[in-house]
Amino acid sequence: MSTKRPFEQIVVEHGPTVLRVCRALLARSDADDAWSETFLAALRAYPGLPADANVQAWLVTIASRKAIDARRAEARRPRPMADPPDRATTPTADSTDGGLWAGWRALPDKQRQAVALHHVGGLPYAEVAERLGGTPAAARRAAADGIAALRRHYPTTTPTKEVTS
Repeated sequence: MSTKRPFEQIVVEHGPTVLRVCRALLARSDADDAWSETFLAALRAYPGLPADANVQAWLVTIASRKAIDARRAEARRPRPMADPPDRATTPTADSTDGGLWAGWRALPDKQRQAVALHHVGGLPYAEVAERLGGTPAAARRAAADGIAALRRHYPTTTPTKEVTS
């Protein structure tokens, strides 16, 4: 019979992964709150968690649900405006990241979640599919499409190697 580790060890071990997932799904200010809420919820539920449970997957699931809650709450908040602009403006990409975050925000929600849960959170596609509702193949496709869209929006340059004879 295996015993569960103290919750403090769980936070130390999985805290960085949970924070990366929260930051991938939310704005930085909301991500820190979602991280805290994730571990508060996990602390309450931890005594009932089976000793052989996949703790990281469990925490990533809680974090993704907290992120959904935060996005829904944000959507309901009023947005103050001094004066509406005279004409429509186009958002510009942040010059410090070359537009990576603009590309990330432009991804459809399902692609963004699939990329965050699989590539950032480390969940297998079967578990991503459970969280998003669908099949593992659909989760794999959403993540692949998301990565492909990011690569198109934020192309990487690879140094070319000179061939000498």
